[in-house]
Amino acid sequence: MFARLALIGIGLIGSSIVHAARRAGIVDHFAISTRRAETLAEAEALGLGDSYHLDAAAAVENADLVIICAPVLAYQAIIERIAPALMPGAILSDAGSVKAHVVEVIRPHLPEGVHFVPGHPIAGTEHSGPSAGFATLFDRRWCILTPEPNADPAAVKKLSAFWRALGSHVEIMEPDHHDLVLAITSHVPHLIAYNIVGTVADLEHDTKSEVIKFSASGFRDFTRIAASDPVMWRDVFLTNRDAVLEMLGRFTEDLSVLQRAVRSGDGKKLEEMFTRTRTIRRSIIDAGQETAAADFGRPHGKPDGAG
Repeated sequence: MFARLALIGIGLIGSSIVHAARRAGIVDHFAISTRRAETLAEAEALGLGDSYHLDAAAAVENADLVIICAPVLAYQAIIERIAPALMPGAILSDAGSVKAHVVEVIRPHLPEGVHFVPGHPIAGTEHSGPSAGFATLFDRRWCILTPEPNADPAAVKKLSAFWRALGSHVEIMEPDHHDLVLAITSHVPHLIAYNIVGTVADLEHDTKSEVIKFSASGFRDFTRIAASDPVMWRDVFLTNRDAVLEMLGRFTEDLSVLQRAVRSGDGKKLEEMFTRTRTIRRSIIDAGQETAAADFGRPHGKPDGAG
């Protein structure tokens, strides 16, 4: 499908793209670029690429597909560096969690004849780095593409086929709408998780120790989200602040309603809310985006050495 794929950034998403594309047999040459020599050396030790480059411009030379897999606040410097080296006819895409900012930053520097199709694979774990990737990360997950109205239809079709070959479902969306949807499905939940775990970090030592000891419940799952890449999420909140603040405002209003119900002992209101929210969980399972297995499908086998 592509003769040379250049990946600018080789963390969880970039390395998973390599594994999934190798599984599908759709890329001849993987050119890996990252700004840190130690990260590039780790990627080489893992055998992720066919060539390795500290200079992103060298990586994109003759590449017919370029995917930026870096924190979104790094995009400005990246596009300024690689723009002169991009090949006419190449597709330039990305994996950032914010899309309107990406379009705003990339568009002014895009060379004539290069097809820009922003993307966002909605898949991930709390782990990061070249060793974190795996081939099945994108299986049955969504990848949202946000091409501009004048984007080349053939380029959009080809990139859509690429992501489908990696195992993803593909949806086309406008950048602003993407940012609003992701604000409530991803960005605000991460912000809440960071805040709750941060609250525990500020507790007195004895109480904090007990919380950690007995965290095999709701708090444990917040800690998984809050363990995500801090640089990536810093950039998400700084570049999608309007949508995040809008959804955070709605969340705060609903939280105030629950607060009043708890304070006034309004059990009917609480049960009504909890019943309504259970249907959301069921609909996510029905959509194939989660398992109905108990405890989020976590294995509960006997520990090593158990009788």
